[in-house]
Amino acid sequence: MSLDKLFSIYKLNGIELKNRFLMAPMTRSRASQHGDIPNALMAEYYGQRASAGIIITEATQVSIQGKGYANTPGIYSQEQIEGWKLTTDAVHEKGGKIFLQLWHVGRVSSSKVNGLQPIAPSALIAQNTSVYIFDGAPNGDATFVPVEEPREMSKADIQTVIEEFVQGAKNAIEAGFDGVEIHGANGYLIDQFLRSNSNKRTDDYGGTKENRIRLLVEITKAVALAIGKKKTGVRLSPFISFKDMNDPEILQTIMLAASELNKLDIAYVHLCEADWDDAPQIPNDFRIQLRDTFKNTIIATGNKPPDEAEKLLEENLVDLIGFGRKFLTNPDYPERVKQHAILNEISDNHTLFGGGTARGYTDYPLMK
Repeated sequence: MSLDKLFSIYKLNGIELKNRFLMAPMTRSRASQHGDIPNALMAEYYGQRASAGIIITEATQVSIQGKGYANTPGIYSQEQIEGWKLTTDAVHEKGGKIFLQLWHVGRVSSSKVNGLQPIAPSALIAQNTSVYIFDGAPNGDATFVPVEEPREMSKADIQTVIEEFVQGAKNAIEAGFDGVEIHGANGYLIDQFLRSNSNKRTDDYGGTKENRIRLLVEITKAVALAIGKKKTGVRLSPFISFKDMNDPEILQTIMLAASELNKLDIAYVHLCEADWDDAPQIPNDFRIQLRDTFKNTIIATGNKPPDEAEKLLEENLVDLIGFGRKFLTNPDYPERVKQHAILNEISDNHTLFGGGTARGYTDYPLMK
């Protein structure tokens, strides 16, 4: 099958991308301690993968309260800003584009990670959900600990979070990023507000669908005002329900959110799609409805083979395709696809999360 669309140039709200491959955000937990500071090893990792049309970084917490896993990077201190400059320089030197993903985990956290009680729209613990630390494991592996019961956020807490996202976006631009992606997916704070099973509030931020999307809309509007709508994207996960997020109203809520995001004229909506073997597939009628509702760029990520990606592009259901683990193990993934080359596989699952060396991170080979 021809992959002409996948390899075509694309204008992302004025930002020219050399192809339609997007390197999806993947948590790798390599930030330097103490202070969750991005480092030279991370810059090497992202620079190796700059052949993607655009890279979205791993999720990056906007505050210490927003942190849910050990050794993930932040974007709220000057040291973190300076650390991220190593990455943006490395990617831009190779002609790539890169957005930073802004993150607040909400209730998906533990005081063992950040010393704080988690916060959430409602004081409901996420059942059967864990986070990881690196304390005590003899081989340096991540140790999983259950999340703790959160406290319900006050209106002041909500305002603080909005301000943290705005400051994080400003810091990202100072660090040299081409834009930011607001993480509204995968059971984290914004997603917790969107869903009726995790949001039991009775004020302006809960109850109706219109109220449950309010935090997402307010954060997005404030970020777009601060750094520009062309530099602002949002990630959503309508068909993913892990972390105790099964909500029968979520599809209608997501579509209402998409309508409001369309009014803000932001750069893109990024669908995080499940990528395990028996995962639910996003039906075409949902994609068609989203295309009718949101007029700018739509991204689909979910471990799709290139021919499936090409078909979605040809049918004009999406504009960019995100690839995660294929980029993790193949720094030159677009070129390997073009040449039908053999792909590297994950060499060691122990290095997926954490590890302070190149092993399983920057040592995956390029094609000879």
